[in-house]
Amino acid sequence: MKYLSEYRDAELVHSTIAKIAERITQPWTMMEICGGQTHSIIKNGLDQLLPEEVELVHGPGCPVCVTPLELIDKALEIASLPGVIFTSYGDMLRVPGSRGDLFSIRASGGDVRVVYSPLDAVRLAQENPDREVVFFAIGFETTAPANVMSVIQAERLKLDNFSILVSHVRVPPAIEAILSSPSNRVQGFLAAGHVCAVMGYWEYLPLAEKYHIPITVTGFEPLDITRGILATVESLEAGTNVVKNAYIRTVTEKGNRSAQAVINRVFENCDRKWRGIGIIPGSGWRLKPAYAHFDAEKRFHVEAIQADESPLCISGQVLQGLKKPDQCQAFGAPCTPENPLGATMVSDEGACAAYYRYRTQTPHAGGIDHD
Repeated sequence: MKYLSEYRDAELVHSTIAKIAERITQPWTMMEICGGQTHSIIKNGLDQLLPEEVELVHGPGCPVCVTPLELIDKALEIASLPGVIFTSYGDMLRVPGSRGDLFSIRASGGDVRVVYSPLDAVRLAQENPDREVVFFAIGFETTAPANVMSVIQAERLKLDNFSILVSHVRVPPAIEAILSSPSNRVQGFLAAGHVCAVMGYWEYLPLAEKYHIPITVTGFEPLDITRGILATVESLEAGTNVVKNAYIRTVTEKGNRSAQAVINRVFENCDRKWRGIGIIPGSGWRLKPAYAHFDAEKRFHVEAIQADESPLCISGQVLQGLKKPDQCQAFGAPCTPENPLGATMVSDEGACAAYYRYRTQTPHAGGIDHD
């Protein structure tokens, strides 16, 4: 299994699904945490190919989707200021805030630029010493090493015109929030392989034991996901609450210690608000006091901005696995990718966008994408 195409081999995927059908004896509900896994599942019709006893629900694993509304509003406020170059990954530009999005700020004259790395933003700060350059630092554990490296690089270069607007969230506290909820119905988890490549999966071991639930680390291709589901079904059927690693080509239990060290140098744990869900204790990172001068919220005095979600949007319920996107009354109309009510319809990893793209535009009977 050395090559990507082998992980999209339809025969291998179907044989794995057949093994799932052989082993399963009762209904089980499991959640894939990562939005990338959600898109792979829906795009390839895996949820339609699986035995009906397996129900997949979609978790809060899209960093764009869980960035709180008020943080989008803070980004809009900063990006509107004269003398600011506001930089971001492209998928954040269409996420709706209370008064538009970053595209609308750019259309109104704001200097909003797409970058492909936070170090691109550092370079812009070097090239524009008379301008304030802000990078929108969002993400899970996966993007944290690169984002903190931008701060370290800016410090090394003595750039006093560079800052980051931080919205970093962590997966294990989100899993615990879901499991501890009275409305929880998740019985097994598929953990995100890229997050665990950085952080390892040692943090999941006490969660599996505390909540008596199996967790399987897996990847993003159809064969990765179906093998992860098979491993989880086997644990559920055996009544074992273990953490399995079905992504051994990338993940180890301890993770990338160098990446963790650089994160811990710049960031510290904090409570963090998740869009549509609310505050999850210990679920975020913020800049340590030694790096507070790189904090865009403080630099531009936008900490006090608050905002309310659209009452029509049920993204919070979708992100907690309580409802599917097509159970929302606004799904497809009035909420579309062109006119989104929530971030789950905008992001390339959003569950609502996946359903809209692969279920309403091109009905899928279940098949493996080889492209």
